[in-house]
Amino acid sequence: MSSAFGRVRTIAKKELVEFVRDWRTILAILVIPLLLFPLLFILFPLLLASEAAELSAVQVDVVVQADEIPDELQSLLTNASLNLTFEDLPVVAELSAPEGADERLRNGSIDALLRLQTNGTVLEYAVLYLSTSEQSLEARGRVFDALSAWEQNETVRRIDAAGLDADETLDPLRWNGDVAQSDVATQGEQAGMALSLFIPLVLAVWTFSSAIQPSIDMTAGERERGTLEALLGLPSTRMELLMGKWLAVATITGVGVMLQVAGLLFAIGYLASSDVISAPSVSLTALAFLILAVLLFAIMVVAFELALAMRSHSVKEAGSILGPAVLIILFPALFTQVINLDGIETFWFAIPVVNVLLALRELLMNRIVYTHVAVWLLSSTFYAFAAAYYAARQFKREDIVVSLS
Repeated sequence: MSSAFGRVRTIAKKELVEFVRDWRTILAILVIPLLLFPLLFILFPLLLASEAAELSAVQVDVVVQADEIPDELQSLLTNASLNLTFEDLPVVAELSAPEGADERLRNGSIDALLRLQTNGTVLEYAVLYLSTSEQSLEARGRVFDALSAWEQNETVRRIDAAGLDADETLDPLRWNGDVAQSDVATQGEQAGMALSLFIPLVLAVWTFSSAIQPSIDMTAGERERGTLEALLGLPSTRMELLMGKWLAVATITGVGVMLQVAGLLFAIGYLASSDVISAPSVSLTALAFLILAVLLFAIMVVAFELALAMRSHSVKEAGSILGPAVLIILFPALFTQVINLDGIETFWFAIPVVNVLLALRELLMNRIVYTHVAVWLLSSTFYAFAAAYYAARQFKREDIVVSLS
């Protein structure tokens, strides 16, 4: 037994050394997963905030077409960072009809057009804009803010003029107390629910995709380079050869996933310190089950990819098979994001891939339902061994060193 384990370890060491000898491979294995979540959680929000600040500082051009404008509304529009141009109201069937305005909006000469028309005691309006232009959308938003402020003030004035209390008339139903106190979920539980909506997707896709290249290199790559025959001539069984390659791929994939989790924890810690989101409340038991779920998923994925890559006669063929195979993970991952976990049926936790993704969602929300745990644990173990058995059958085929030609 010890000698068999030594041969497996030697094969795994050989595969690891050959795979990581290129600095670009080290970069892909270590740097990318470590920086993925920090870039996503830190730089992306900063970029969005920077773009929003830049857009809010832009002076937008708005044309106001009206026969008469209330003084207060004109003052609000003037103070809304708008370059205003006033024109007479044209004769149109409806204020929202884009007659004479569509071309000006499309060529960028104006960003929005406001039409105002008095109809008795009602001020009718329409805002024409170009939804495919961010600057036009910004102009529309500023115009709406000014119109909303004027409408609110005008409503209060009319209610006061009628001898009523504007506050009681407009707000007859009021919340008593602090709205935030009504939610009994802690900030950690809320953060866990938010993170559970996308972290399982990212972890699953990364686990699958990070195992593709080493699986191809250690199977179809060996076959294409002609070195697989030499490996088969070693004093080791096919199963030992498979276990050695599986251990190497699993190590590479595991390192990538652990670094990705480290980057995730760093990003969450940064966001928690900036009051953007709190750290999720996950117990040690839930964390242990979460790691176990990812481990079983990685065992299944690595064995499955090794088997598919071994069936291929070249690196190109293996890449064309394993590349689209990521959809096997992507579709269930997207599907499980919309499944309601409250009262969920137990059979969902027995479906391949779906079971692990749902388990990750529950565990990130610190929900430990032992019936669900038992089902996904048993089913995941079965699928992992089934994938390993399938891979073993591929390694035992006598034609694995025969090329298509």
